[in-house]
Amino acid sequence: MGGGAPISVQSMTKTDTQNVSDTIKQIKRLQNAGCDIIRVAVPDMKAALALSKIKREIEIPLVADIHFDYRLALKAIDSGVDKLRINPGNIGAEWKVKEIVEAAKDRKIPIRVGVNAGSLPRDLLAKYKKASPSALVEAALRQIRILEDLNFDDIVISLKSFDVPTTVEAYQIISKKTNYPLHLGITEAGLPQSGSVRSALGIGILLAFGIGDTIRVSLTGDPTEEVKVGYEILKSLNLREHGPILVSCPTCGRCEIDLISLTKKVERKVKNIRLPLKIAVMGCVVNGPGEAKDADLGIAGGKGYGLLFRKGKVVGKAKEKDLIKKLMDLVKNVMSGAKGP
Repeated sequence: MGGGAPISVQSMTKTDTQNVSDTIKQIKRLQNAGCDIIRVAVPDMKAALALSKIKREIEIPLVADIHFDYRLALKAIDSGVDKLRINPGNIGAEWKVKEIVEAAKDRKIPIRVGVNAGSLPRDLLAKYKKASPSALVEAALRQIRILEDLNFDDIVISLKSFDVPTTVEAYQIISKKTNYPLHLGITEAGLPQSGSVRSALGIGILLAFGIGDTIRVSLTGDPTEEVKVGYEILKSLNLREHGPILVSCPTCGRCEIDLISLTKKVERKVKNIRLPLKIAVMGCVVNGPGEAKDADLGIAGGKGYGLLFRKGKVVGKAKEKDLIKKLMDLVKNVMSGAKGP
């Protein structure tokens, strides 16, 4: 993470961590969706004791999310986790933090310090009157200083708020004050539709400025949606390739095929493909041929039929009812390495 590595996509399980079977199943679903790093909540010792069993069954790095109890952090490290998410300031006595730091050093485990607008220290809320960007940054620097004073610098930082402008400004400030990798996210972003928009704006603005090393989209729903949205953000900024990019027009009065239904069917058909294909599904002769030619594969619709394109060349024509099958035949050919239509 950081240092020129590709921007990673994270998620967090929504299962009870001590339910090992359910947690492993959810992590494997997330792995299949492309999740790079997974975090689990560790609220008690039963959850901490489950970590070693979970770690053995998964293939992506495991992060333990811990608050208040240093013993949970030590057990997580002993269980083989790859990273801790703690705030040293809420762990308690300095000797407790020191024990965690020494164990993390021995196992070469990084620590993420995370500041959320909803849980700022009271003195900072009193000082700044609200959860301002400066308050978030000061809170993060306070946590970082505790670790640095113990000669620990394998640190990742997050500063999250539901408010997009606050989050963006906070990360802009911290990026000028430290060189630690930054974990981006909009916290409690909401249900998938509104939360995806909010996350895309906040995370996207920062990534466009070159700020951020890993992202987590926080949605109220299936965690695999977080991964999908995360990759859509990265693909939109040309930062990572991951599966198909679907280009489709919004339709208008010129459209003479059922493009909305057609596009939804194509999206369902290609959703599990990992090859980075650009697929255009266009509805009329104005922009359709041009967009289809620019894609790896494409359809440009006419009246009840469509032209099929591959790498800018027309490779076929099909009736509307046959377009999906013909397009998927092209997709299979590309995936198999075939050069013809």
